[in-house]
Amino acid sequence: ADAAAKKLMNEDELLVAQIQKEFGEASYVDGKLDRKYLAALVFNNVEKLAMLNSIVHPATLRDSDEWMLQQTTPYALKEAALIFESGANKQLDCVIGVYAPAPLRQQRILERDHATVEEIKARMENQMDEEEKMRLCDYVITNDEQELVVPQVIQIHQELIAKKSPKPFF
Repeated sequence: ADAAAKKLMNEDELLVAQIQKEFGEASYVDGKLDRKYLAALVFNNVEKLAMLNSIVHPATLRDSDEWMLQQTTPYALKEAALIFESGANKQLDCVIGVYAPAPLRQQRILERDHATVEEIKARMENQMDEEEKMRLCDYVITNDEQELVVPQVIQIHQELIAKKSPKPFF
């Protein structure tokens, strides 16, 4: 969902116009979203983050719906970090969560995004509590560098195939 949101925020003309209206022309540089500028505005301001989410989430949900309708496999997976916060879980038959301890998540984000520890903590504080999120999931994969991930994925896959549900899964 993050990749889809990034793409839409750069290519969907209506979405671009809404973001520029709410967050200013400086939100885009040379026609591309200035993610650092926008992150600096929203991750320390709950109202601005809620505004951004209210603009972006409906567009990503519509995009996801269109993609799901094109799938012909026994089940389809949808990735979304804010699955419950965005309401995307309501469109799905089940939710698979991936759990990692907070320090490990922070380290992975540091390596991936080259963000500061403060920026990462601000992002995480604006998300649903990880323990609460995992309680809401139908399945949980532990990705803590202690437990093997592939056997967990195979087990869930076998259970989903056995259900033979015609609707897509997350």
